[in-house]
Amino acid sequence: MAALLSRVVPSSGAPVVVELGPGTGSVSDAISARLPTAGRHLAVEVDGGLVAHLRRTRPHVETLCGDAEKLGSLLTAAGIEGVDAVVCTLPWSILGATKQRAILDQVAVAVLPGAGLSTVADSHARWLSGARDLRVGLDRRFDEVIPSRIIWRNVPPAMVYVCRRPSLVDPRAAPHGTSSRPARPTELREMPTT
Repeated sequence: MAALLSRVVPSSGAPVVVELGPGTGSVSDAISARLPTAGRHLAVEVDGGLVAHLRRTRPHVETLCGDAEKLGSLLTAAGIEGVDAVVCTLPWSILGATKQRAILDQVAVAVLPGAGLSTVADSHARWLSGARDLRVGLDRRFDEVIPSRIIWRNVPPAMVYVCRRPSLVDPRAAPHGTSSRPARPTELREMPTT
């Protein structure tokens, strides 16, 4: 799962990559393995204990203590104007719709044209309103949203959404529950699940 999530990380140049909800850092390691030496890896974590753990065990990652809902302010304070990739493992299905929209708005504004977002979604929760809201929110904010197949070896089984080309349209323009763009492909057959 971590390798699939980190595929949006550019492997050349000096990209800025933001990780939302790094937890104990298992996905951080996959990001760092792909990130070029000149790249910059910022992790945004709300839990102070996990921030301390990440700073102690992964000093090469710039770990910021804060809420993803305040991503723009956190990036400004870190001197960053735009990011090349966002990797997210937030528990979308249990976040309220208002918080989801606020976080996705922050991500859509932060990513540069051509940048990507990858995020995990628990397959067992895909029928919950939070999971459905996530898909609608991604479709509104990105021109391309591609789900992977379910990764059964993950506990719990999950899938990854890879999103590219942030939309230039205000994501709040379409009423909640509708999409201002045509439907997206339902599955990417070429995307490996390992």
